[in-house]
Amino acid sequence: MKKVILYSLLFLAIAAIINACQSADEIEMAKYLSNGKDIYESRCQNCHGKNGEGLGELAPPLTDTVFLKANKQQLACYIKNGANQPMLINGKTYQEKMPAFKDLHDIDVAQVIVYITNSFGNKQGMYKYEKVAIDLNNCQ
Repeated sequence: MKKVILYSLLFLAIAAIINACQSADEIEMAKYLSNGKDIYESRCQNCHGKNGEGLGELAPPLTDTVFLKANKQQLACYIKNGANQPMLINGKTYQEKMPAFKDLHDIDVAQVIVYITNSFGNKQGMYKYEKVAIDLNNCQ
């Protein structure tokens, strides 16, 4: 009887450890989020705000999930090349120019996109760095 209890406890301990481990995808997502947050804080937060709330009429908020989802393929273009066209976000038009961040590598751009699209009330999942090059080739 003691062996059965001991083996049961051992089995439960091993099951708990396995269940607590993150998958490779979860670890990659956590890295993207962490690095993206650092880049956001140093490059984007000054205009878009600590909580993605934007800067009045000058910089749009990043809390509009509908806009971000509809324009996800353009986000790399906006970050890398800047934006100079009006954007309608949350029913409000923003016309100020967004600066380009040409020095960011594809991985940096992807990490910022993952952070933005999974923060501030957004939950859009992973966006891998390989997608950045594809999206940059299709900038409008």
